[in-house]
Amino acid sequence: MPIILKDIEKRTEAAVAYYWKTLSAQSKKQLAGDADRGNRASVTGGKQMDEFCHLIEQVLIDNGMPKQSIYFDKQLELPGFFRPTKKWDILVVHNDTLVAAMEFKSQKGPSFGNNLNNRSEEAIGTAQDLWTAYREGAFGSSTRPWLGYLMLIEDCEASQSPVSVSEPHFPVFGEFKDTSYLVRYELLLRKLVRERLYDSAALLTATATQGQLGKYSEPANDLQIRQLCAGLAGHIATVLAGQR
Repeated sequence: MPIILKDIEKRTEAAVAYYWKTLSAQSKKQLAGDADRGNRASVTGGKQMDEFCHLIEQVLIDNGMPKQSIYFDKQLELPGFFRPTKKWDILVVHNDTLVAAMEFKSQKGPSFGNNLNNRSEEAIGTAQDLWTAYREGAFGSSTRPWLGYLMLIEDCEASQSPVSVSEPHFPVFGEFKDTSYLVRYELLLRKLVRERLYDSAALLTATATQGQLGKYSEPANDLQIRQLCAGLAGHIATVLAGQR
């Protein structure tokens, strides 16, 4: 049975526009004159990535996954190995089998440096925790779940400008030298997939102005949202075929 990828680009445009419009609305609710607090709240206020959850939900449903097996607003906790539980952004649990789990993250300026380090540690740790728990039988099934990671980055001078690295004792890997934060996010996502911590990842960029119109870019051919959705849909088809 062929996989179904219906209106992915159109739905992505809607999700990008929703993200930026939600951020704008969250910022306007902050105390007047407290710019730093307003920026933090607009990033951490939640809900701005909800339309990406709806996009993935529709891909799952289009490819045969029952709606009741998809979770993105509640019951998102999975057991970990190094910690009791981890809350994911979307889960697929079908017939008592963990089928898929996804993370949706975003980053807007200006503090790209510290946030990149935090995102890197979080993404690596989250996946390692799940795979170790999986190895130890935490999910009660031998079926390997599918993990996905989607990142939306603000396209701006702070994310596009090359930045230096500190090498007081040993040289860093060459691909990190004189690169922008955007390129470093691209390297992170690509390595997460190549090291099999995640099955697929997508990297989107948008400016604050054009993003509100739904306009976005995909800087890496191997990190496109259509490929991520195709990988997820293919996994769903395999799982459902095996459970018939």
